[in-house]
Amino acid sequence: MHRLLCHAAGLVAIAGLAGAAAAQVPPSPTDKAGYTGLFAAAARGDAAQIKTLTARGAKPDGRDAHGRTPLHVAAYGGHHEAMRALVAAGANPNALEHDRYDVVTIAAVANDLATLQVALTLGASAGNVTSRYDGTALIAAAHLGHAEVVRTLIRAGGPLDHVNNLGWTALIESIVLGDGGARHTDTLAALIGAGANVNLADRNGRTPLALAQARGYEAMVQRLRQAGAR
Repeated sequence: MHRLLCHAAGLVAIAGLAGAAAAQVPPSPTDKAGYTGLFAAAARGDAAQIKTLTARGAKPDGRDAHGRTPLHVAAYGGHHEAMRALVAAGANPNALEHDRYDVVTIAAVANDLATLQVALTLGASAGNVTSRYDGTALIAAAHLGHAEVVRTLIRAGGPLDHVNNLGWTALIESIVLGDGGARHTDTLAALIGAGANVNLADRNGRTPLALAQARGYEAMVQRLRQAGAR
C-alpha cells in the first residue's frame, strides 16, 4: 500500500510539473518574426525605439495573440532597459497574459534573478495571483527549487501561505513537486526561516511533514521537525 501511495504521489508530481511547464508560453520564433512596432522593439530589447514609438503615441499595453504585452515579451527576453522604457511610457507592470502570467512569475519560473529584481523595482508585485493554478510567483519558484528567487520574493512580500487551487502552498510544492535534493531543501529552509506555516495541510489533510516522510526526503523531514512540524 505504501508503495502504491508513493507511486500515485509521483504521478501527481509529474503531472503538475508538465502542466506548469505547458502553462507558460514564451514568444515563439514565429511570434517574433511577426511582431511589429513595440512588440518587435521589445523582442529585440530596443529601448531607444520603444521611447521613440511611445512618444509618437504607440500604446504600451497592446496585446499579441497570446495576450502578452510588450512588457511580457521584454521580460521573457531579459531585456531590462526595454522593460524600464515600457513602464516609463505607462505599461502596466502587473498585467497578466492569457495564461495569467505576470512579469514577476515569468522571471521566477526562468530563475532569472536579475529580471525579477528589475520587475520588482518597476512596481510589479510579488503578491499577484497568477497562472491557471491560482498560484503565485513564490509557489512557482518553490516548486522548481529556485531558492534565491524564493528569498527575493519573500523579501518583496510574496505571500508565504497562499494556497493554490491544487490545495498546495509554496512550502508544500517544494516537497511534492521537488526531488528532495539540495535545491528544494534549501527552498524549504528559506520558507521555514521566513515563517511559513509548517503545519498547514493539503486538502487531503496531509501535513508537510507527512508528505516529506512519504517520499523519503530525510533532509526535509529533519528541517520540518526542527521547525516544530507535526
